[in-house]
Amino acid sequence: MTIAFISDIHGNFEALKSVLSKLDNLGITDIYCLGDTVGYYSQINECCNELRKRKIPSVMGNHDWYMAGGGFCLRSKSVNDCLEYQKRVIDKENRDWLKALPIHLRVGHIKMVHGGWDNPIDEYLSPNQTYFDRLEGEVFVSGHTHVQSIHKFGNKTYCNPGSVGQPRDGDPRAAFATFTEGIFQLHRVKYDMQKVFDLMKLAGFNDYYYGCLKTGANKLKKLNE
Repeated sequence: MTIAFISDIHGNFEALKSVLSKLDNLGITDIYCLGDTVGYYSQINECCNELRKRKIPSVMGNHDWYMAGGGFCLRSKSVNDCLEYQKRVIDKENRDWLKALPIHLRVGHIKMVHGGWDNPIDEYLSPNQTYFDRLEGEVFVSGHTHVQSIHKFGNKTYCNPGSVGQPRDGDPRAAFATFTEGIFQLHRVKYDMQKVFDLMKLAGFNDYYYGCLKTGANKLKKLNE
């Protein structure tokens, strides 16, 4: 059986559609989301609706937490600008769904959080041997950094599937990962960015808020968004 992991969709429905289409073509139906369905881009309801319709299990990310009632981000004005807009347009059903998301998920021997195991919602994890030596388990998956990676530490494996909606590793294509018979594989797919740009403009946002999508760059790296 193959399992797919997606993360950090951030209201980018165009990217999500491309990823899910690829997974459908691969015949993969067991999909897990590592959080941050919302944040940044304008189609948050479409993204939440799609995950809810497909019954894709998800953990809570920091942007999900902000949207569910956790206030605003203390380190980024741009995040809060997007949140102010999204809190006005999100459907009640989707806000309630975000509020009910768990902090941890587990499927078989695979452990999932959004950030890290010291702070599941908002830890920027830098994978290393010492970190994972102190954790119980063998297979770990998380998102939050928007950077795809696979690491082996003895008998332990860690994977970050990267970001569906806002990659920050120099590759603008939407990212996800699959897990088959104990082996992770990283994937990328193209999507229609222009529609995202057009919708953001209609929502009142300029290129500063979406320009990073063109190159897969972290436009606000110093702010650790």
